[in-house]
Amino acid sequence: MITVIGEALIDLVSVRGGDPVAHPGGSPANVAVGLGRLGAPVHLITRYGSDPHGELLAAHLAASAVEVARQSRSAGRTSVARADLDTSGAASYIFDIVWNLPESVGVPAGSRCVHTGSIAATLAPGADQVRRVLAAEHAKARAVVSYDPNCRPSLMGDPGPARERIESLVALSDVVKVSDQDLEWLYPARDFADVADAWLALGPSLVVVTRGADGSYGVCAAGRATAPAREVRVVDTVGAGDAFTAGLLDALRRRALLSPAGIRRLDPATLGALLVDASVVAALTCSRAGANPPTAAELGAYRREHEVGSEADRG
Repeated sequence: MITVIGEALIDLVSVRGGDPVAHPGGSPANVAVGLGRLGAPVHLITRYGSDPHGELLAAHLAASAVEVARQSRSAGRTSVARADLDTSGAASYIFDIVWNLPESVGVPAGSRCVHTGSIAATLAPGADQVRRVLAAEHAKARAVVSYDPNCRPSLMGDPGPARERIESLVALSDVVKVSDQDLEWLYPARDFADVADAWLALGPSLVVVTRGADGSYGVCAAGRATAPAREVRVVDTVGAGDAFTAGLLDALRRRALLSPAGIRRLDPATLGALLVDASVVAALTCSRAGANPPTAAELGAYRREHEVGSEADRG
């Protein structure tokens, strides 16, 4: 099982000033949905309210085979992000969010991976709870700790303090996925590959940088690899990075590499194949509205049609 910890919220998406449309979202919840649709057993620890938005989230998660921790539903309201899409489909966000977790919530026994990121790892008071969970899992060294900063400057404030917090979480992780846009905000004068090398030296066994239309880049102890972005008709980019993360973790799972030891023994050829798999999941998500990642059947059909990956991967 993969355990995901983090926010679930409603994206109210407007296209060039049009009326907003409600889509279930939240970076960690999107990752959980992506994993569930790909067939990975997934457990989500989150927080949403007992209101119509919360009902929409609950139905969405259940339909995507996501097991939600019982304590995740609260008596309060569900958090909201207002997303405005430009002509290219890229989104800018304004958040109305409260983030905390019940103290009694813990990672289920037998979890092979614990993933978190974005608002959940930076917004108090929940961020401190998430950090304690990651530190405990890191100390046990049994499950893979996965982290995606998915920076939200409007919530994080100055990049200096954000950078310190993010680097401290990178040091607790085995797998880190980050976008080049995040790195440009955190380190405006540094090359993305230079930062990836520096983060690898902090402790992770794998650091992956997504670069939009320029593809993806990954570095591990044995070397580095790249993969091109898949060409699709882009409807919007909402949830694309989260879909990439889900695709990456699922690709590790399918190759029996989702363990701290498995990540450490990655080689450049395998890393390249992982990046290709994750890129396809992200591309299919970009081809439709909202954070709407593909199912395992849709992914298999795409692989067969476009001859992507090995025969074992195509399913």
